[in-house]
Amino acid sequence: MKKNTTFFIIQPIIFAILFIGGIYFGKYLPSNKQQPVTKINSYSPTNSYAYKLNEIIDYIAREYVDSVNLNDLTEKTINTMLMNLDPHSVYIPPAESKNEMDELAGQFEGIGVQFSIQKDTIVVVAVISGGPSEKVGLRPGDRIVMVDDTLVAGVKITNFEVMKKLKGPRGTKVKVSIKRSHIKKLMDFTITRDVIPFNSIDAAFPLDNKTGYVKISRFAQTTHDEFVKAVEKLHKKNIHNLIIDLRGNGGGFLDAATSMADEFLPEGKLIVFTKGRVVPRRNIYATAKGHCLNDKVVILIDEWSASASEILSGAIQDNDRGLIVGRRSFGKGLVQEPVVFSDKSSLRLTVARYYTPTGRCIQRSYNDGVNNYYNEIYQRFTNGQLIDQDSIHFPDSLKYKTPKGKIVYGGGGIMPDVFVPIDTSKYDAFYYQVMNKSLYYSFAFNYADEHRAQMNQFKDYKQLLSFLKKQPLWNEFIDFTAKKDSIECKTDCRSKPLILNYIYAFIIRNIVGENGFYAVFLQNDKTQKKAQKLIESE
Repeated sequence: MKKNTTFFIIQPIIFAILFIGGIYFGKYLPSNKQQPVTKINSYSPTNSYAYKLNEIIDYIAREYVDSVNLNDLTEKTINTMLMNLDPHSVYIPPAESKNEMDELAGQFEGIGVQFSIQKDTIVVVAVISGGPSEKVGLRPGDRIVMVDDTLVAGVKITNFEVMKKLKGPRGTKVKVSIKRSHIKKLMDFTITRDVIPFNSIDAAFPLDNKTGYVKISRFAQTTHDEFVKAVEKLHKKNIHNLIIDLRGNGGGFLDAATSMADEFLPEGKLIVFTKGRVVPRRNIYATAKGHCLNDKVVILIDEWSASASEILSGAIQDNDRGLIVGRRSFGKGLVQEPVVFSDKSSLRLTVARYYTPTGRCIQRSYNDGVNNYYNEIYQRFTNGQLIDQDSIHFPDSLKYKTPKGKIVYGGGGIMPDVFVPIDTSKYDAFYYQVMNKSLYYSFAFNYADEHRAQMNQFKDYKQLLSFLKKQPLWNEFIDFTAKKDSIECKTDCRSKPLILNYIYAFIIRNIVGENGFYAVFLQNDKTQKKAQKLIESE
């Protein structure tokens, strides 16, 4: 789906990497620590309806007037069935199933680079520290021209095709031919694939000497361990105010979210419970192991915070443990169980609902169909402006009280304690054109690539930002947009400060990494600034 521009731009564009598949709206929520997956090698139907489907497919195969691709027909039938159940039960074809599980596992096997396809060429954006590519000498800015003697440049290769060529079992080898700046001949590297960590925490750093910021992009098997390590580093700096950014986080494993909540809640506090028609009620309580029991916490959410993000937010809100700041979350309260079939395809079937500690089910209604269900997100916006929170009314039947008497609501996502609307005061026509075509991103990538040698001397984002502010970046960007897409900006362009900040942030990401990117990106973030003010005033 194409997201509305005004809130799509708030989430940073993540570079294509050796694993892409992603989870949208938290499809996978198995129920215990080992994340077991039921593998079905054979199956005997237990009702007549299953036999009827088999008979219909067999009859079509034997008698239909034209030849039929039975695989396509079967998969379309499966998808149609699931669409009539709920928006989150989903079938995943064999080619995609392993990739999605890799992401949630928090690791994959490959060569260890982040890449971006620019001008039909695979460009190495970053080399993962300690990974196979770093060991053989690959560098950011290298162009991958050939893989195993097959040309991959100028052939309109896709991200998925790149991943198929570069990913592979640990211990296997792949040959890549690289074009490096200022070197005429191609450079050949033979890389032995290995296990590559795929972090779910994008950034964790101090905002000042009291407050730390942690950005979590998904809830994978490794998320809790990543979080504990990040918090330990902040604690060593005597930072005990934590802002956890879950904006744009579509969810993931239930246990990752409950383990996170466990870090903040005292022993015995209810975190979440699940129950379904067949699945019995299961209560999940906090233990005594929390590392953050004395820390202040504020969680940032928006309309794309879903599922596991809502479990963590709901546990913090319902236990009066911290504040939720931002905009109403997606509203996904269904639990999927993963099943893998013998052909490596998989099914994520909704088997239960989850409920926050006060008893709220925050799942939005999907009675009007899948299309209307997803369109509801866009209906929260009018001419780019988020509808004011006061205009959202819930019936008394969805009203709940926390232990301290705070009113919370079910039935439509997590309503923040402090609402922060999107600020469109600096938006203009030029801004929307630039954002719709991601021109700021293209310009930043090209600039970083062309000036990499010069900027590599800056290891600290503050030094690099100071350097960038002395460069004529705005004039160069105006020339870039005019030449690339015939887009012009007037001299009084009111979006200039906002766009320049995006450009600074994305250039810095290419040179010093994620922490530097977010430190700069957040400078225009009113939600984060509001959260910081709130947490430091308590």
